[in-house]
Amino acid sequence: MTDSLDPEDWQGFRKRAHAMLDAALDRMETYREGRVWNPPEDTLKVFHAPDQKASGAEATDAALQELFSYGVGNTHPRFFGWVHGAGTPANLMADITAATLNANCGGRNHAAIELEKRLIDWCLAQFNFPKSGSGLITTGTSMATVIALKAARDHALDFESRNQGLKDLPKLTGYTSEGAHNCIARAFDLLGLGSIALRKVPIDQNGQMDTNALRAAIHDDRKAGYTPFLICATAGTVNTGSIDPLDEAGQIARAEGIWFHVDAAFAAALQFSDAHRGKLAGIEKAHSLAFDFHKWMQVNYDAGCVLIRNGDSHRRSFSDRPDYLSPMTRGLAAGNPWPVEYGPELSRGFRALKVWAQLHEFGTEELAAVVERNISQAAYLAERVRKAPELELLSYAGLNICCFRFDASGKTGQEADAMTEEIVTRLQEEGTAAPSTTRIDGKLAIRVNITNHRTQMSDIDVLVDGVLEIGRELQG
Repeated sequence: MTDSLDPEDWQGFRKRAHAMLDAALDRMETYREGRVWNPPEDTLKVFHAPDQKASGAEATDAALQELFSYGVGNTHPRFFGWVHGAGTPANLMADITAATLNANCGGRNHAAIELEKRLIDWCLAQFNFPKSGSGLITTGTSMATVIALKAARDHALDFESRNQGLKDLPKLTGYTSEGAHNCIARAFDLLGLGSIALRKVPIDQNGQMDTNALRAAIHDDRKAGYTPFLICATAGTVNTGSIDPLDEAGQIARAEGIWFHVDAAFAAALQFSDAHRGKLAGIEKAHSLAFDFHKWMQVNYDAGCVLIRNGDSHRRSFSDRPDYLSPMTRGLAAGNPWPVEYGPELSRGFRALKVWAQLHEFGTEELAAVVERNISQAAYLAERVRKAPELELLSYAGLNICCFRFDASGKTGQEADAMTEEIVTRLQEEGTAAPSTTRIDGKLAIRVNITNHRTQMSDIDVLVDGVLEIGRELQG
């Protein structure tokens, strides 16, 4: 038994750490090779329940290295299923630094928090938010949405809800499109509003929020005695990659005197691209914005962001400094205001470092090039589908998501869906590619999302050829 958990032999620990680093780099160097996905059952055998007695470094490191081939697959260039970024080996440097510091970024006066504040200032400028705005680096857009919507709720209720809850206060309603991410409905649930208070506005033929229907819904709710307080527009819907008419939605919010929030989980990266920035026109009207660095900006998981236009209102929604967290003007308890005054977490990791390191090393131009390349690849996929008589294009909004299926002529809807599901499952199980499924106009579709800096045109060909091969086999 030692007096601490530090190594007794630091030279021996150096060798151990170097061996683990080499193993990690070997895996990173071969990300493009082999199967996209491996079922996890085989490796979980080595992860038995911890024992009272120590298992030791050798057994622990061997188990850790077993995990390298059993990720979700997003580091592979043919991971197309969900909007996951691929990460970068370079981000390992930031993770090592953050682990070395082991800083709690909920509060107090230290460099990690100062770096996060400067990063938030940079983000505010990127999206034309005022310098008086505020924000936080979060786990992801889901947490960013909860923070933004709490600020919107509290602002609408003049912050009375912080003390007395929602009872006897006006019944609030919010509005988003039928194509919006479920994190918005979950935020309504968590904030005590209930998902029933979130109105799902119909979408048009382009997958965008119908603004006429939005106006009508707000009017009807006011007439029924409700208090509309929020419009949530989406920049990059999960199913199709459509972008709601942000400028018009922002104008409606201003005319109605209600909070305008934008969920730009992956499409916020378009802001870096001269060619595609115009697709986000109107995003600068938002009262709050949520997005992820770990998607199209390729930062390693997890790293999201929330930005709020009115920093004072944001802080008023969360700030609560008990005696043991009293602010000081000097020393370790200085550095005010603290991040805990802008969100629910006092215990927070140093996520901002890997975001800063990614942006600092590669610059926004190189990250924009990834975005533009992925959009071109999705366009190539849509064109291949259009030209293939055996394939049917179901959705392509001009961004990085394309939905299609194998020809279902002569089949019932149920039979066509079963074929699509089997094609996708076979591609995953064979390790060829990892698309997912979704429904487009009631039809089960092969959904392909491309947010990966390693993806090449040849990977798109492998996917399409695989779909054709399995589809032909299933056809008979």
